Amino acid sequence: MRIYLVGYMGAGKSTIGRQLATLIGFTGIDLDEVFEQTYKVAIIDFFRKYDEKTFRQLEQKLLYDTFSLENHVISTGGGTACFFDNMDMMNQHGVTVYVKMHPKSLYVRLKNSKRLRPRTSGLEDNELLQTIENDMLIRNDFYEKANYQIKGENIHVPELVELIKPSLNDYLQKNEFLTITT
Repeated sequence: MRIYLVGYMGAGKSTIGRQLATLIGFTGIDLDEVFEQTYKVAIIDFFRKYDEKTFRQLEQKLLYDTFSLENHVISTGGGTACFFDNMDMMNQHGVTVYVKMHPKSLYVRLKNSKRLRPRTSGLEDNELLQTIENDMLIRNDFYEKANYQIKGENIHVPELVELIKPSLNDYLQKNEFLTITT
């Protein structure tokens, strides 16, 4: 079983993914980290040197590589779900969870983030909020294709486990050797 966390950058997918994986005994991976380890370059530097189209093509290959993994929680990049057929393929090969946040909450997180991000690095405050709001108008349709949605502000990971329990139980019934404790 694969659980894919999708949502805008700064929504907390990486943190939630690690906690969820630990709680249910899965392995957690962060697709952005996999990209940086595989290609030996920070994503922001890759964007500066190449272009977003090339990044998205390589990102899709890494995403498709996850389809052969078992018992993994995969935290995706903010745009992963929004390009090519990625969201449909994640739904086909796993369970998807949209970590949904209000644009103003995302603004506060991204403004205070120590991690540089290609789409928001160097933006003034008003530009940052406008970029988030504009992106969400486009991306939300992709994110909302997820099997489940959770509110990202003040998330309690055991509640997420309860939310996705029907999918976990279906999986466990097919794979009786696994147990998940919460």
